[in-house]
Amino acid sequence: MTRSRLETLQEMLAGNPDDAFVRYGIAQEFVKAGDLARALAAFEELRARDPGYVATYYHLGQAYQKLGRVADARRTYQEGIEVAERKGDRHSRSELCDVLDLLEG
Repeated sequence: MTRSRLETLQEMLAGNPDDAFVRYGIAQEFVKAGDLARALAAFEELRARDPGYVATYYHLGQAYQKLGRVADARRTYQEGIEVAERKGDRHSRSELCDVLDLLEG
């Protein structure tokens, strides 16, 4: 029997629970499956464990928006902008600013 990508990622995470990239992949798999509640929990866990992982903020904000939690999305994008600025990540900062502008527009 072939293992799913999610199962493979979960096995990888069991071997290295601090791997932010694997946690991000798991969250994305939940998004693809349409399981926003589990995706949200996975992105929140990733943010808690590695608040410097910039990509988290965009996708966590998107999950909040899809669940109608606009204030949480706004706050998440703003936090992400601050993290991206501290890291000197202009591209991510720009994307987060754009999505925040659209949300507030």
